[in-house]
Amino acid sequence: MNEVKSVVETPLMKQYNAIKGKYPGALLLFRVGDFYETFGEDAVTASKVLDIVLTKRGSGSASEIELAGFPHHALDNYLPKLVRAGYRVAICDQLEDPRFVKGIVKRGVTELVTPGLSFNDHVLERKQNNFLASIFMGKNTFGISFLDVSTGEFYVAQGSENYILKLLQGFAPAEVIFSKQTRGHFEVLLSDDYCTFALDEWVYGFDYAYEKLVQQFKTVSLKGFGIDELGEAIIAAGAILHYLEDTEHKDTSHISWISRIDEDKFVWLDKFTIRNLELISAQQESGVPLIDILDHTVTPMGSRQLRKWMILPLKDKVGIDERLHIVDRFFRDLNFAETIRETLKQIADLERLISKVAVNRINPREMLQLKRSLKGIVPIREALKGDPSPELQKMADQLHPCDFLLEKIDHELREDVSINSN
Repeated sequence: MNEVKSVVETPLMKQYNAIKGKYPGALLLFRVGDFYETFGEDAVTASKVLDIVLTKRGSGSASEIELAGFPHHALDNYLPKLVRAGYRVAICDQLEDPRFVKGIVKRGVTELVTPGLSFNDHVLERKQNNFLASIFMGKNTFGISFLDVSTGEFYVAQGSENYILKLLQGFAPAEVIFSKQTRGHFEVLLSDDYCTFALDEWVYGFDYAYEKLVQQFKTVSLKGFGIDELGEAIIAAGAILHYLEDTEHKDTSHISWISRIDEDKFVWLDKFTIRNLELISAQQESGVPLIDILDHTVTPMGSRQLRKWMILPLKDKVGIDERLHIVDRFFRDLNFAETIRETLKQIADLERLISKVAVNRINPREMLQLKRSLKGIVPIREALKGDPSPELQKMADQLHPCDFLLEKIDHELREDVSINSN
C-alpha cells in the first residue's frame, strides 16, 4: 500500500494515510494550504523527478517523515514531468474552505492522472493522440481497445498476437492495461516499451464489459457499431470504461461512439518496417521522421489525423481515390486551398475543447476559443458546399454550424472574461 508510517501519527498524517491507501501505486499530491505536498517514498521520488528540495516534517521528533512540495499554482509545470516519467498521480484537493473549518480540512482525490488519461494541455502533445490501450488475451484470439479520453476517440480490434503488436506499434499508446492474470505474459511481450498497469481479473469478463459499453452508449446492443461479434475486443473495451471510473474520470458523455478497426482495410506494417522507415519517429536523436516533413497542417486536429493516416495506410481503392480527388481539387485551385487554409488557422483544437466541455474542465477563455472556432466552421462549410466536387460537398454535409451552442455562449459569456472567471 506504500502508506507513510510514523511512530506518532498526527491527525493530518492519519488523513493522508487513509487517502493514500485507496490509491496504491499512485504518487499522491496532497494539498496543504497553498502547496501540494508529498510524503515518505513519494517525496523522495518527487524530489528527484521534479528537482525540488527534499526536507523532513517534524524533524527530530517521533513523527519525522520526508517531505517535498511545490506551490499549488505551479501544478501545470510539475504534473507533466511526473506523468511523462511514467507515474500515476493522484491529485488530492481541499474540499472545503479552511477559513471556515475547525480542525482538519476535508480532502479527497479529484483526479487520478495516468500516462494514458489526461485532459491537461501541459501533459498532452498537441499534434499527437494520447491513447490508453487495453489488451485481453482469449483462448485463441487477442482483443484490444484504444481510447483517447481527451478527444473521445474509441477503437476496438481483435486478432492474432502479431496483429495486436502491429496495432500497438502504430497507435503508440501512452499506457497499456491488462488483467493481473496475464501480467507475466504481457510484461515480457511489451518489455519496457510502454507504461503498464494491471487490473483485477474480474474486470476482464464478457458480461461485465458488454454491460459497461451498452450503458455508456445508451443502447440495447452493440450491433449498430459493428462490433457485436468481437467478444475479446468488447472485453478489452469494457475494461477501459472500468479504468475510467477507477481513476475518477466519471464524466464520459463525450465518449459516444466506438469504431471497429478492420484488419483487411489497411496496409499493416510491422514494427521493424515502421522503425526503419522512420515514419513517425527518428532512430537518431538528431534525425527527422517522415511525418515532420509531410505535416504542414494548421490545426492540431489535422496533425493527429495525418498521423493516423500514416500508421494506417488504406488499401481500399474507393477510399484512396476519394482522398486523391480532394487533393487534386485543392492542387488545381490554389486560391481556393489558401482560402480554406486561412480560415482553418482561426480554429482551435475543437476535439479537445468539446471534450473539456463534456467533463466540465473548460475555463472561460477556452470557451471563447470554442465560440470563435465554431464560427470559423461556417465559411468553410459554405465554401465546400458551393464547390462542384462531390467529395467536398460530402464534407460540407458533415459539418454542423452548432447555432444553438454559439447563441448560448454569446448570450452568457463576455468577451473580456479572465481565465479564472466563473
